[in-house]
Formats: sequence, C-alpha cells, structure tokens
Amino acid sequence: MAQKAQIHSVLPAKLEKIMRTFWGMAWVYLLLMLILRVAELKVVFQSHVLEFDPTSLLVVSFFQDLGWVFYFLGLLLIIHLLWSLFSVTLSKILVQTILTLVLLIHIGLVFYFSKTLLPLGKDLFAYNLNDMLLTVKASGQLNALNLGLGVVFFGFVLSLLHLGVILTRLSLKTYFLITGGLLIFILLFRFSPGFELDEGNEIRKNIQLNKSKFLAEETFDYLVYGGEYYFDFYLRSGNEDLAVKKTFNRDEFPFAHQAAYPDVLSPFFDSLSSPPDLVFILAESFGKAYSGKGAYLGSFTPFLDSLENHSLTWTNAISSTGRTFGILPGIFAGLPFGEKGFLELYDEFPYHQTLISILRDNGYKARFFIGADRKFDHEGDFLEYQQVDQLEDESTFLPGFEKAPSTNGFSWGFSDKELFKNGLQKLPAEKSGPEIRIFQTQTSHDPYIVPERAFYEQKFSSHLRNYLQISPDRIPEYEAYKNIYMTVLYADDAIRMFFEEYKKRPEFSNTIFIITGDHRLPEIPMSSRLDRFHVPLLIYSPLIKSAEVFKGISSHFEVTPSILSFLEKNAGIDLPQEFIWQGQVLDTSRVFRSQIAMPLMRNKNQLVDYLSGEFFLSDGQLFLISDRLNIDQIEDSNMLNQLNGEFEDFKNKNAYTVQTRKLLPPQL
Repeated sequence: MAQKAQIHSVLPAKLEKIMRTFWGMAWVYLLLMLILRVAELKVVFQSHVLEFDPTSLLVVSFFQDLGWVFYFLGLLLIIHLLWSLFSVTLSKILVQTILTLVLLIHIGLVFYFSKTLLPLGKDLFAYNLNDMLLTVKASGQLNALNLGLGVVFFGFVLSLLHLGVILTRLSLKTYFLITGGLLIFILLFRFSPGFELDEGNEIRKNIQLNKSKFLAEETFDYLVYGGEYYFDFYLRSGNEDLAVKKTFNRDEFPFAHQAAYPDVLSPFFDSLSSPPDLVFILAESFGKAYSGKGAYLGSFTPFLDSLENHSLTWTNAISSTGRTFGILPGIFAGLPFGEKGFLELYDEFPYHQTLISILRDNGYKARFFIGADRKFDHEGDFLEYQQVDQLEDESTFLPGFEKAPSTNGFSWGFSDKELFKNGLQKLPAEKSGPEIRIFQTQTSHDPYIVPERAFYEQKFSSHLRNYLQISPDRIPEYEAYKNIYMTVLYADDAIRMFFEEYKKRPEFSNTIFIITGDHRLPEIPMSSRLDRFHVPLLIYSPLIKSAEVFKGISSHFEVTPSILSFLEKNAGIDLPQEFIWQGQVLDTSRVFRSQIAMPLMRNKNQLVDYLSGEFFLSDGQLFLISDRLNIDQIEDSNMLNQLNGEFEDFKNKNAYTVQTRKLLPPQL
C-alpha cells in the first residue's frame, strides 16, 4: 500500500511540472505574438500609404493571431506531453527552441510582407536555393549586422521563455482549466463568423492574415496536395465569343490546335518593302498604375507617354504572370505555366515553338540582352532552347561598365542605361538579314537603388510638382515610395536614351518596337487583384501610319499570334500548321470589350486567377471587369460554374503537359 501511495503522490507533481513548463512558455509566446502584431501594423502603415485606418483592423487581426497561436500551442502541447514521458527537461528545451524559431520565422514573414504587401506562401517552394540567396543578397538584408541581431534575438527569446516558466506558479487544476479553455477557444474560433477576414479588399485581408498561419497552411497544401495530377479533359474549340476559333483534334497534345489567326495590325502600317526588324523592350516592374497616359497614380514614364503619341497603344493590357518568370514564355509563345512556371521545365522542355524559333526558321537572327544573370529563373535555358544567335548577360559585358549600386556589395547586375549602351555597342554595324532583338531591363526591382541618386531625387521632386502637378498635401503619399518611383523614372530615361541612339542606325526606319512591362510591382498598394497584371503595351514604328489607342483587353499571349499573322501577310514568312498559343489576337477595338480567355499566375505555385471575356475569377470569387481593368464582385452562380469549369479544364491540360512533356508534335 505504501508503494501505491507514493506513485499516487508523485504523478500530480510531475503533471504540474509538465504543465507549468509548457504554459510558462506559452503565455510569453502569446504575448510576443500580440506585440509583433502591433509592430507589424505600425511598420506596414509607416511604409505604405493606405486608404484605411489600422485601428479598423485590430479586432480581426488579433483574433486571427489568437486563432493561430492557440491552434499551434494545442499541437505543441501534444508534442510536449509525449516528450515529457521520456524527459521533462529535454521536452522543455525542445519546446523552447521551437517557439523561438517560430518567432524568428514570423518576424521574417512580417518583414517580407511589410515590403511587398503580399504574404509569403507556397511560392517559397518554387525557387531553388541559389535563386533565393540571390534575392536575399540583393535586398541587402543578408549582412553581418542582421545575422548578429538574429543571434541576439534568439538568445533573448530563449531567456524570456525560461523566465516565463520561473514566474508561472499555478495549481494543477488551473492548468487543466486553461488547457480546456484552449480547446474551447479553438472550436469557437473555427465556427465563429464574427472574426472572418475582409474578403472584399485584398490588402485589408492580407494585413489581417497571420503570416505564420498562412505559410503553414500553404506549406501543408503544397506538401500534401502539391504536384500535378490530371483528370479527364475535353478538347474544345473554345468560347464562341472569342476572337479566334481553335480546332483541337489531338488527344495526345491537348494544347496543339489549328486556327486561322487574323491579321489585325496591317491596317495601321504602311506597306513593307522588306521583312522588318523586331525590337522588344521588356521593362521590369512597369505597371499601368504608374506608366502611361491615364495612370491612376500618375505616370512616371514621361518618355513612354510621349511615345504613345506615335504608337499603337493598348490601355487594357495584361501580363500572364505577376512576376518576371512568365514574361519570356508568355509574350513569345503564350505557353502553359507548368507547376511553377514554364521555365521550371528547363530540365526537359516539352517540344514547342515560339516567335523566336519561327522567325529563325524564316531567316531572322535572334539577339537577347539583359544586365542580370541569365541563369536566374532559367531564362538562359529557355533562350538556348530557341537557339538565339547572341545571348548577352552580366557575364559578357564589355569592359568599362559599372554594376548597379547596392547596399552590401551585391547587385542584380548592370543598370538599364548600361544595358542599352552595352547592347548597342554589341549590335553588328551591318547585318545580312532581318533580326529580332530583345532587351530586358532590371533596375526597377527590389531593392530599388537608383544610379545617379542626387540627380533623380531632384527629378522626382520636379516630376511631382511640374509634370504630375501633385498638390502639396498629397506629396507625402509619393515620398513614401520615392526610391521605387525614382527607379521607374530612371528606366524611362534609359529607354529614351536607347531610342535616341537607335534612331541613328540605318535599320531604324524598318523596325517595329514592342514595349511592355513584365508585371506591376507589388510594393505600392494595388487597387485590385487584377491590377498586379495591368501593364503598358505599345507598338511603335516609323512604319505606323498614325497613332491609335485601343481599349479591348489584350495580353502578352496575344502578341506572338498577332505579329506572326502580320508578317505572314506582309513579309511572306511561313508558319507551322499547328500552334500552341493560348492567346487570341490583339484587340483593336476602340471601345472597351474582352474577347480573350486565359489563366493568370500570380506567383510561382499560385494559380488561382482566371479571366474569360469580361469576367474574372479570383480565389473562387467572381468579378465583372470594366474599362481601366476595374473589377466589381458579382453573384452569378451560372457564370461562376462556367469559369470554374474552364479553369479546371486548363489546369488538367497543364498538369498533363507537366507529366508527359507533350505540348506540340515534333515537326519533321
């Protein structure tokens, strides 16, 4: 009997120690998370100009945090109880380490969000380690000071958690009541409608999100449900409202089709005496919000604004992705995305043709110029597959050029003016036939460090006062993003310089220039979910009869089919019998309309947006699109089902292509 009494008396004491150890650290973790929420709101509203007050977000934000913290603590409590069966001390060290690492990760996620206003999700897994290191280095955050602060913070949190255990002195009954309360809160939070996210406003919703919870859910979704799986899909000609009727007749190659793409550009050009050169300028982070006439933030590209007076301009143009990884496969072929963007299929590209390869088959030479590393995003692999004749990146620059300034000695490469100067020097003085030349800029990219800073600070101030005529009370709204706007002004100047020099070349008079942005930058708050894809799109040439402005929605997917149809009719080039373009043709309507259907990929691993006609499906919500790409949420179950069906059909074909690498039958 004495032995049994001893066991009975030891168990409650051990349980009390186990629970005291856990809850002593748990309340410190909870307090730190709430403090970090206040700090997050403060940093976000200091870094960005938003149209709402942070206090309006507090209630939902705190309950989002509490919901995640208690859910996470519930899981951690199970781990702690199991480990404590072996050793309470080891379990304490484990929980202490986990909580500290989770807090460090949360701080990193908050910092990322405060810069981009986008929570980090499964797109984290779409980049290889080298690309991620390059991105962090370029941001200037990977330095000895920050690493030292991280170590200090790690030790500080460990100490706080240990102090929490020392200060916590409650009865075993109280610990059980707290644990029961934890379970009740988790259930109430799960089924309570009062603390839901603001789905109607993406920025508000993103701020309210607990960033650790979002990453955890996205990671679980990626690891458990990730990968590409395909089900039955149906070969269809497409929506009858679209501009081009496509005939799909190969089960084995679901994207391959035959179609008569109309020539929509000829009416705006003089007759050609010989095949024209094509020059593409792909401008990093040029969004329509701050570029071009009618930009709702005011245009910071005065040269491109002036070029519109002599160009064909599409005011409702969209990119296919919200990041740079989609620009080359999108504008030169309208290719499907694969799982993480088409370029990630670099290890075994499915056989495909592009504007570049088709023009090379017709006697064109292809040249590509970028100031960064062509290996990033595997752009070099894609271009080598097209067998470009000249591929220039940061490693091939001529002597005498200086790399872009940086905060820690690392930069993405050479600035845009250097890119164009180097490229112009490397172009042949004489050429034997038509060419396609591609210039891809990169200065207007995080960390947004502009060369000639003093000059562009003055130019920025002058631009606000004289060009945009911003009222003094609104100047602080723009000052908050001065570094970003200065890089856009700089990139516009670089394009101006390029044209001034290119006009001196003999081939200028027979050249067609296509200028667009790869995506809209995320650091300046976006007006809608579609705004991230809204980019300028101009076609300029001495061969154009007169300037025209078009309001029909067009995308990067429409560029290649339109250019090829134009060249087939006017320059006699030969086209293949089958195509894989997802696009239609550029819409030359002078009134707003939409005759395209396409998926849109926000980030790598994030395929949640689909556009069909004047309807936009985003995260399961349906919107109606109007001029200037404004969107309004609507309720229409029939249309919602139709777009969901079209989107699922694309995703199944896309998954099939990833697994089989069958995109286009190899040409004999």
